[in-house]
Amino acid sequence: MTEMNWKLLVQLSMFGLAMGLATVFFIPSNIEPFVWPIIFIVCAYLIAKRIPGKPFLNGLLLGVANSVWIAAAHLLLFDRYLSGHPSEARTIYALAATYSPKIVMAGLGLLVGLVSGAVIGVLALLVAKILMSERS
Repeated sequence: MTEMNWKLLVQLSMFGLAMGLATVFFIPSNIEPFVWPIIFIVCAYLIAKRIPGKPFLNGLLLGVANSVWIAAAHLLLFDRYLSGHPSEARTIYALAATYSPKIVMAGLGLLVGLVSGAVIGVLALLVAKILMSERS
């Protein structure tokens, strides 16, 4: 049984890169929550289907990889991102009393990556169980 498929995880993490750039340039924060569930479901299905072992771990790693891409895009285009996302800017600057806003953004990005990875992992685990029961 294969436990990791790094090529697939890197390919799926391109959703994170695409969303990182899209949220800077044209996807507002009120639309973003409707796009991510679709991405999570697609990724969970592909993980369950193509990486039979450890679906939760693979989903978790994918969430972290996505957060790296997103944080990189948002940090490299920091001013542009915050100008289009005033609510996020207020949150980041409110939390930036001790650290720089970019450090806060990176830390929050990693935290969101872990949470979203756990969600992808649970979804992948559920899909893997469904697929296994269909094979029986």
